Amino acid sequence: MRRSNKIHGYLLDSHALLAFFEKEAGGEHVRDLLLQAEEKLITLHLSLINWGEILYITKRGKGKEASEDILSRIEAFPISIEPVSQEVVKAAAEIKAEHPIAYADAFAAATAQRLQMPIVTGDPEFQQLETLVQISWTIQPKR
Repeated sequence: MRRSNKIHGYLLDSHALLAFFEKEAGGEHVRDLLLQAEEKLITLHLSLINWGEILYITKRGKGKEASEDILSRIEAFPISIEPVSQEVVKAAAEIKAEHPIAYADAFAAATAQRLQMPIVTGDPEFQQLETLVQISWTIQPKR
């Protein structure tokens, strides 16, 4: 059987990256994806809004130095930071209007839809979006 040369991509949610940095459950899944991306077997992406979410969560919880350290580590990883267009803002607003989720999560979903790739997350809020986007769970949420 021939191996496909097609590179598959994933959109990382802030929850997934924070689990990796904090060595929490599901973080090993993200580590495996990062290794695959280093080997150019897959591509990894992160919405600019979720990048900002990681910044404020880390700064609020651990201070400015810790947040700057995490951001520099993200920059060193093979992760494409996806800009936010008016089209993505509109799609995120529509998702947020129809689902009781965090606004940043709506941006992750809208960006994943635009890129046509699954979201990597362990955030149970995404369960209600499984009909809109494919989810690659870092840890399986309780149903």
